[in-house]
Amino acid sequence: MLSEQSAATVRATLPVVGAAIGEITERFYTRLFAAHPELLRDLFNRGNQAAGTQRQALAGSIAAFAVHLVEHPDERPDVMLNRIAHKHASLGVAPDQYGTVHRHLFAAIAEVLGDAVTPEVAAAWDDVYWLMANALIAIEARLYAEQGVTAGDDTWREWEVVDRVEETADVATFRLRPADGAPAPGFRAGQYVSVQVQLGDGARQIRQYSLSGGAGAECGAGPGGGSGVWQISVKRVPGGAGAPEGEVSNHLHARVREGDVLRVSPPYGDLVLDETDTDVPLLLASAGIGVTPMIALLEQLAATGHRAPVTVVHADRSPAEHALRADHEAYTGKLPDATAHFFYERPEAGHPAELTGRVDLAALPSVAPGTRAYLCGPLPFMRTVRSQLIARGVAAADIHYEVFGPDLWLAAQG
Repeated sequence: MLSEQSAATVRATLPVVGAAIGEITERFYTRLFAAHPELLRDLFNRGNQAAGTQRQALAGSIAAFAVHLVEHPDERPDVMLNRIAHKHASLGVAPDQYGTVHRHLFAAIAEVLGDAVTPEVAAAWDDVYWLMANALIAIEARLYAEQGVTAGDDTWREWEVVDRVEETADVATFRLRPADGAPAPGFRAGQYVSVQVQLGDGARQIRQYSLSGGAGAECGAGPGGGSGVWQISVKRVPGGAGAPEGEVSNHLHARVREGDVLRVSPPYGDLVLDETDTDVPLLLASAGIGVTPMIALLEQLAATGHRAPVTVVHADRSPAEHALRADHEAYTGKLPDATAHFFYERPEAGHPAELTGRVDLAALPSVAPGTRAYLCGPLPFMRTVRSQLIARGVAAADIHYEVFGPDLWLAAQG
């Protein structure tokens, strides 16, 4: 933890650093990519960089970590750190890269804040950085060891596409098996993998996709544990309204077919069922392509004979755009005490009026205090559902979420 002197300095300078953190992170990435263009080409998501969302996520995580250190000096924000570490591990981030980040981040701080960065201020924020970095390095080392890989190129393994299914006009499911014929490792329902593809300009871009099921998983083996097949479902990102087109999703949709080979990471992610979930009511809420981890969670619940109440909520523009709808209904139907509530903005004729439009948990009396909730979808959707859950007495600690892309939840809280 921070020394008393460093904590006092960080507390005193938080307003100044916080006000400038956006400019600092922008300057940082400019410096970093000028010195290491290969990081933008082969590690960082170029779309997120163009949109500025990665800068927002970095600023939010640094600010949140510093605030936690000074407000809760005897605690470590492990929930936040674990989420970041899982994402880093899925990218193959190596310990020595933290030194590179430190060098360019602190140069950016000095450029933006100028004379305000006294030796005392620099030392205090150096403590903050290395407390966060060393915690992440330790967690990532454990994650790599659990998967039997090391950071860097050892992260990747070749998987063959054995089937492709067009779920909707914009969502395709790819079923994968190890290209070397070895068994597919098991994974925990709700986890994701990174997929690395080489684009036309030679860049090797990486994106994360939830494992939406392990086709034919054996009961008790965990999703994918007995099938030899993994499944990812990818939504094409069209771009527009100032947002860049999804480079990897469009590449997969346009170019990848049965028989092709993809480079895939081991599974990571912490949106997984708690060991005590067998006896508590559950809510699985998703929107759009956020349905993918929920399908895997439902598959596991059905395979293990879960008997406690399960409320399934999904929001989409229309039934035709609801990817994996048949699986959503089928797995829910296999549970003895489960109900599905699908909200559509453009429903079919006869769809219940109370399930038309945006998600409103007021229509679901089954959601009560004591429920454990799992959320995945766009940030505005998850913030709305979380607020509704808390208003109904669900504990904040019992609400878990997964974000596709940079985690802007913390940045949005500020």
